Amino acid sequence: MSVQDLQSQLNTARRQVVTDGYDMSLGEIASLYRNKELVIDPNYQRLFRWEESQKTRFIESILLGIPVPPVFVFQRENGVWELIDGLQRISTVLQLTGDLLTPEGAPYERLVLGGTNLLPALAGMKWEGADGTEDDEAFNVALQLEIKRARMRVEILRKESDQDTKFELFQRLNTGGSKLSEQEVRNSVLVMINPEFFAWMARLTEIESFRETVQLTDSQRRQQQHVEMALRFIAYRRHPYARGLDVNEYLDDAARKLAHLTAAEMEEERDLFRWVFDTLRSAEGPDVFKRWDGERHTGKFLISGFDAIAFGVALNRRAIEDMEPEAREAWLTQRVRSLWSEPRYVNNSGMGVRGTTRLTHLLPFGRDHFSG
Repeated sequence: MSVQDLQSQLNTARRQVVTDGYDMSLGEIASLYRNKELVIDPNYQRLFRWEESQKTRFIESILLGIPVPPVFVFQRENGVWELIDGLQRISTVLQLTGDLLTPEGAPYERLVLGGTNLLPALAGMKWEGADGTEDDEAFNVALQLEIKRARMRVEILRKESDQDTKFELFQRLNTGGSKLSEQEVRNSVLVMINPEFFAWMARLTEIESFRETVQLTDSQRRQQQHVEMALRFIAYRRHPYARGLDVNEYLDDAARKLAHLTAAEMEEERDLFRWVFDTLRSAEGPDVFKRWDGERHTGKFLISGFDAIAFGVALNRRAIEDMEPEAREAWLTQRVRSLWSEPRYVNNSGMGVRGTTRLTHLLPFGRDHFSG
């Protein structure tokens, strides 16, 4: 490679990104939303999860005149803007003014602010009184106008851009220092590509045997780790892991490709998904993905155990189904319990083992371990 090669690649990549942008008032942005000229996908809207204190601090920043980061939109063929980045900020303003709608199309409960160190009098304040009446705990016209006239930079990814550019842009804006988890960012990209696929995958995670065996904390579920587990289960077979690739980059790429599964392929995956987790729960109980200490399963749900066991059982479904039911359960119980002390598992799991190393070795191990 040479500097000429780099320049050529830069020229090609830059042609894929066509941007525009200008400052807009928050009142103008709210008007665009009300007129459906700025849209927030309903599934994407489900990720609106700022705490009340975060919403209050953002409104405080606007009132204090503190500059806020730009938002990014994608201009569709019909000229409508689709929000790519800035969900929390835009939704907070719309919830305050009473314009924000839930994913089901109903009005959100109006935002009531908390107090801050600089503006303790914000506590209990809202946009307006009931039915627009005067209220000592509601903004007066002057304060409403200050918020409406506050300006925010809107960066526009124009329709001439390559379609994949908006997904790439969203992920770059929402990784690194972001409070979003990798899977929350991935979910948002899936919604942009194919909201029906994302909704289908979310429904998979509600299957009872999956919920019982993939035992995550409330915090892990809020960060969408259950959806990541479902994605892993499908990706390992449909989009084989490439040795050495960063695990999150691998899952990002797999998610984009899997979003184009046909209806028949999704039905096939749903059937296998249900069978694997029903079978494992029946044979070994809800703690199947916890370490076996020789007497019982202990500790927490382990991704390394999930990867090896779920992948191995899925790949060997036909041979396992051919067993007599009682023999099948006894055999699965023995294979699950012995897995935790197998050198190939022990040496490639646990603290200090890189994700790339773990996947490179544990997936083939799982395939072999459950092959009989």
